[in-house]
Amino acid sequence: MSKKLTRYIPYAILIALLVWHSILFAQERFPRPEFESGYTFPTNQLLNQRGPVWEYVDTAVLIVTLLVASWLALYKRSRQGLLWTSIFTLAYFGFYRQGCICSVGSIQNVTLSLFNNNYSVPVTALLFFIIPLLFALLSGRVFCAGVCPLGAIQEVLSFKQVRVPRKIEAVLTTIPFIYLGLSILFAATGSQFLICRYDPFVGIFRIDAPYTMIIFGSLLLLVGIFVNRPYCRYLCPYGVLLGIFSRFAVKHLTITPAECRVCRLCEPACPYDVILPSDPAPKEPAVLENETRKNYSLMALIPALAIAGAVLFYNFAPSLAIVNRSVSLAREIRLEKEKGVKAVSKAAVAYMESGKSEEDLYKEEAFIVERFRKGSPWVGIFLGSSLGIGLFSSVVRKRRTEYKPDQGKCYSCGKCFKYCPVKVKA
Repeated sequence: MSKKLTRYIPYAILIALLVWHSILFAQERFPRPEFESGYTFPTNQLLNQRGPVWEYVDTAVLIVTLLVASWLALYKRSRQGLLWTSIFTLAYFGFYRQGCICSVGSIQNVTLSLFNNNYSVPVTALLFFIIPLLFALLSGRVFCAGVCPLGAIQEVLSFKQVRVPRKIEAVLTTIPFIYLGLSILFAATGSQFLICRYDPFVGIFRIDAPYTMIIFGSLLLLVGIFVNRPYCRYLCPYGVLLGIFSRFAVKHLTITPAECRVCRLCEPACPYDVILPSDPAPKEPAVLENETRKNYSLMALIPALAIAGAVLFYNFAPSLAIVNRSVSLAREIRLEKEKGVKAVSKAAVAYMESGKSEEDLYKEEAFIVERFRKGSPWVGIFLGSSLGIGLFSSVVRKRRTEYKPDQGKCYSCGKCFKYCPVKVKA
């Protein structure tokens, strides 16, 4: 079989999976009934229920695929092998397990259990949260390389490489930090599971999401044909945690299997623009002294941004609390009482019929708003500190003598392997 035909096999498999999955769901002539109520807490809180044996199977598959991806990325150095691993995990964790349990969404389960005594995190969710992070600490972001179904569905559709301008890239890559902070805040206050609610690909995996999310996921895949992994780069909150752990990885993917020759052939290889170039020559003492003064200024900026973020989010806490159903209901009822605007939502109708007193409703609102006031400053500190550390690390660094991937941002996809002329370890 020619190499050109071999390249299209993964795409043919993806199309076959989509067709098979659509037919399978179309055969459900009697779908599960849906019962309407005025309250759900929180969205997608519970996992798909299966026997305990299958939960062990899911965990075993996760560990085995992570081991395989680590071996392929670090030792075998096989881009093709990582692609086939992605296809397997897309079929298993994506279409067969319908995107649940998901390491990305497990952030919310873990957070909810930490801040709410009446919720116990499922063991599977806890393992799916911890295990990829441990592997990131050992071998980099191999979870992204070949195990995450959300990354896999984008990876197999990345036909063309288009570089995003660095200034635009810098702005867009701040979104996952904000998404992570808000997701933790909303889960901690028992308001909603933001990540699950706006998962762009779960509708494709389950064929039952709102049409708006199916459209959103399809648009991301369409953009992903030209801009590699748009969800992973500009939205994924779990990627923030993986990036932090990966920076301290014991062993990480390298562009070359031996000593770098600084041939510069790998410069255009990475579609994510995370290859760090070598420095041409040592800097003059005067230049270094001037940069040191700037470094101290930037270091002082970190706590200043953290404090500013805390103050900003503390003041915005009442506005953020509107995502909680009890808070939004209380404000809707208050608006009717004070300004005569009729409360017509399902939650308001259910409240009127329940006989619950306004005093209890407003007490619950005040309690939740207070929880937001306590939690919001921590989100602000996290975001402000992240911005300050990002600015600081972009300026302050040691001199590099070879080309190497940025350990925090590299997805360990192995696309750079073929560009390096050194094929055998020294």
